[in-house]
Amino acid sequence: MRKGKIIVILLVILIVLPLVLAGGVFYLLQTERKHTAQLEEELDDIKSRQRTTEADLEKYKNAAVTLDSKLHDANIAIEELNIDFQREKDAKQKVLYEMEQLKVDLEQQKSLRADLEKNFSQTQADVQKLQTQLEDLTNKKAELETKLQELEAKSQGVELGKIVVSNEGQAPRGGVKEEKPKAAIALEGKILVVNKDYNFIVINLGGKDGVQLGDIFSIYHGNKYAGEVTVEKVHDSMSAAGFKGQDLKDKISEGDKVMQKAK
Repeated sequence: MRKGKIIVILLVILIVLPLVLAGGVFYLLQTERKHTAQLEEELDDIKSRQRTTEADLEKYKNAAVTLDSKLHDANIAIEELNIDFQREKDAKQKVLYEMEQLKVDLEQQKSLRADLEKNFSQTQADVQKLQTQLEDLTNKKAELETKLQELEAKSQGVELGKIVVSNEGQAPRGGVKEEKPKAAIALEGKILVVNKDYNFIVINLGGKDGVQLGDIFSIYHGNKYAGEVTVEKVHDSMSAAGFKGQDLKDKISEGDKVMQKAK
């Protein structure tokens, strides 16, 4: 009886155990299927995001190409602006230089006008003086003519002697008096304008004084030697000279003496 129960129990266990195992396997299979389905959904989501990311990447690449093109165009525009700026700077420098020259010319014109007014006044005085002298000479001429007539009247019938003019002290006929060559004289003038921005000065000596391009002038501030400049541009009555040292512009001023160096 007891042995029969044991057999029944074993049979029950053998029947129930496969069912339990089958249920467990079925449960695990269902769980695995759900997990697989979730993974597939996540994979699809990742693939969708990847496609979106790739589209965005392509969009960004196109935007980067567009930006590179715009940057290239901007660099070209900046280079053109730099060229225009340099041209404007050069033009401004030229205008400033011409303004300095006009300023010097204006000062010279004022000085010339003052000299002309002074000379005109002096000339008027000289003309008045000459008129007075002319009147005196006219009166003296009349007196001499009167005396001459009296002498002619007194000397009628008298032979006058020949007047002999001595050649002593005159050069021989056809002769040329030789002159010894004069020694060269160094030019001396003064500074009219000091342009510290563009490192040049304007002096009151020019082509009519014998100044040439490349001439070197020494500058004296007071009686003290300050430095040298080289002539870079020559006009009739003035010249522009550049500094030979950058610190020279701080040592000189308008009115300082300049002296030409021997060549």
